[in-house]
Amino acid sequence: MIVKKLLLNANAYPAVLRQLSSPPKELFVAGELDELLARPRVAIVGSRKVSAYGRSVTMQIAGELARQGIVIVSGLALGVDGLAHRAALEAGGLTLAVLPGPIETIYPSSHTALARQIIDSGGALVSEYPAGTPAYKPNFVARNRIVAGLSDVLLITEAALKSGSLHTARFALEQGKDVLAVPGNIASEMSVGANNLLKAGATPVTSADDVLRLFDFKPAVKARAVRGANAAEQSLIDLLAQGMADGANLLEASALQVGEFNQTLTMLEITGKIRALGGNQWSL
Repeated sequence: MIVKKLLLNANAYPAVLRQLSSPPKELFVAGELDELLARPRVAIVGSRKVSAYGRSVTMQIAGELARQGIVIVSGLALGVDGLAHRAALEAGGLTLAVLPGPIETIYPSSHTALARQIIDSGGALVSEYPAGTPAYKPNFVARNRIVAGLSDVLLITEAALKSGSLHTARFALEQGKDVLAVPGNIASEMSVGANNLLKAGATPVTSADDVLRLFDFKPAVKARAVRGANAAEQSLIDLLAQGMADGANLLEASALQVGEFNQTLTMLEITGKIRALGGNQWSL
């Protein structure tokens, strides 16, 4: 992996980062950052401990935005960050990861293969830390200002009350960027942070279309419509498209017999029309 070093006064240094109140004095880049910065970019961040709901909405929205040509920016962390990167890659799109440590030593180490996939797929890795620098705790907050700085808008798909992603929201607001959030279950501790952002004026998002429509991003490709092979498949696809994810709720709403329901789910998963999220949760 080739890592380039860009000094603050270099012509190749990203102009969007020069505008930060504390721009990195040097930037380390793997991949073609210039090509990514020429495209519309949405940062998607959230909690490291993500619920099945947060996993579902993150994968759906990040994947659809990536299919439309939007670059997904995130911090390569566990939870929402990693899911956003993976969804972009699975959609055949581009993604940009900002690291809290040097590119040569991926943090967390469990995402080393994911980092390689990002580069191999035409994305990029960015860090302000040279090789050999430990990933100190303050680095994680500092990293978030760069995540916000490299993006046009920020979307938080799930965040608890003390989620680190709320630091990213603060940085985005300081930089004059729009902050968006996905509404969550009011009874879930995992959604308190995102719901508080909405009460404070963040723009609510319930689908990728909200982002595309709000910021007038021009789709690069037409979204592929998911169609069932029969009425039973289509009924489940329609329910999933409406945001329903729980298997028990899908069974009740579809009015299918248990045997037919299970068979239909299996066929939809085998044909790649839906994915299992674990815990009897499902997503397109």
